[in-house]
Amino acid sequence: MITLLLIIPIIGALLIAPIQEDSLTNQSRMKNIAISTSLLNLLLSIFLWLEFDSNTTQYQFVYEFDYLTFCHFNFGVDGLSLYFVLLTCFVTPIAIISNYNSISKNLKFFLISFLLLETLQLALFLVLDLLLFYIFFESVLPILFIVIIVYGSGEFRFRSANLFFLYTLFGSLFMLLAILQIYSYTGTTDFQLLSLYDISLDSQKVLWISCFLAFAIKTPLWPFTGWLYRAHADSPLAGSILLAATILKFATYGMLRVLINFLPDASNYFSPFVQTIAIVTLIYASLATIVQQDTKTLIAYSSIAHMAVVTLGLFSNTIQGIEGAILLALAHGFVSPALFICVGGVIYDRTGTRLIPYLRGLATYMPVFTILFFLFTLCNTGIPLSLNFLGEQLCLIGIWEVNPLVAALGATGILLSACYSFFLYNRISYGVYSPNLNSVLLKDISRREFMILISLLIPTVLLGIFPNVILDSIHVSITTLLYT
Repeated sequence: MITLLLIIPIIGALLIAPIQEDSLTNQSRMKNIAISTSLLNLLLSIFLWLEFDSNTTQYQFVYEFDYLTFCHFNFGVDGLSLYFVLLTCFVTPIAIISNYNSISKNLKFFLISFLLLETLQLALFLVLDLLLFYIFFESVLPILFIVIIVYGSGEFRFRSANLFFLYTLFGSLFMLLAILQIYSYTGTTDFQLLSLYDISLDSQKVLWISCFLAFAIKTPLWPFTGWLYRAHADSPLAGSILLAATILKFATYGMLRVLINFLPDASNYFSPFVQTIAIVTLIYASLATIVQQDTKTLIAYSSIAHMAVVTLGLFSNTIQGIEGAILLALAHGFVSPALFICVGGVIYDRTGTRLIPYLRGLATYMPVFTILFFLFTLCNTGIPLSLNFLGEQLCLIGIWEVNPLVAALGATGILLSACYSFFLYNRISYGVYSPNLNSVLLKDISRREFMILISLLIPTVLLGIFPNVILDSIHVSITTLLYT
């Protein structure tokens, strides 16, 4: 089953490759193949989820490919990776559909790129080897680098692509050195064998710092936040959706899988340091978000703030905190892409601008869109009955048990998120219709845009009401991560 998850997007890419882009009919065929392939993978991931046994901590659906002497491919899924796999399969068709009409030039490369990105992301969450984890961690960089340059908007997209590539590559080099050092200590990079080894605290500290640098840049945590908002601002809409929904979750998964799981003593030792960095990141990003005038940049900075709360929960060493971090990471994977679709898709496609001072009074002409935008704005602030609310509350409850002062500072993010979220919503939705848009004929959202936004809203609300659908599946796996 896991092999099908990895192979189906590649098959879709191979089917698209020989088709010529010389007519609208062929372009429509390529789009239909890409969407059908990604939806088929989504159905397969749902079947994987239904067959998953949540009463064990063992890896399930394990597949080994050991026919190559120089590499041992070993794939499997457990409670830590299950929902990241589901999120990846869920978001990929949404990302492709979001740019359904706006990409016409070099369409073949665009579709193939996102199908390959789906396979590479799934491989990261499914692989059971530390060296291959690093390879797949880095494998998305070249593709996204080209996507930002070729399909991005703005005259600074080359700079944004370079910053994205160089920042993450720089941090990951230290993780590679740590992995090589782990191999020299243990003689293996297999996850199951590594869990049996006991590495000394002094060695763990060095390895932990090297790996944490890579994950801190990918999260990103202060002071490595400079690449994210630029990458979002200059990326195509589908790229922003993937960045927000899944690429940022590489760090969340890496902290769970590598730092807390294999380097528990060092993780416990450095927990106060990580909590301090997370609080600084949360307050800095929230204050920076309030003053932004570009809508995509504003949403990008809000992502940094939410991921800081996720980091607080991960390093709380409590069941509530870690489970809350996973819930908030999943909620962010639904709500943040929806907000990017609202501001970088719906509004930008109609007005040609993302600057808040040039947008006003959209509720007059776009009432349905305004309602959906309002609901996602509420979810982004962590309102009850949303998955964001449960994730944030569990993260803060978990960290409260460890350090009430850190929890109190972390709670300021809820107030600040309300400030910047409603600032954005009120400025562009209400008031006198902007004179800058007098020449623009605004239409409410299309059926395609409505279905995309509804498909993101439904799981946000349903999982916020019935969180045990997720918690029951991850509870057993989370208990093994607690440091005693």
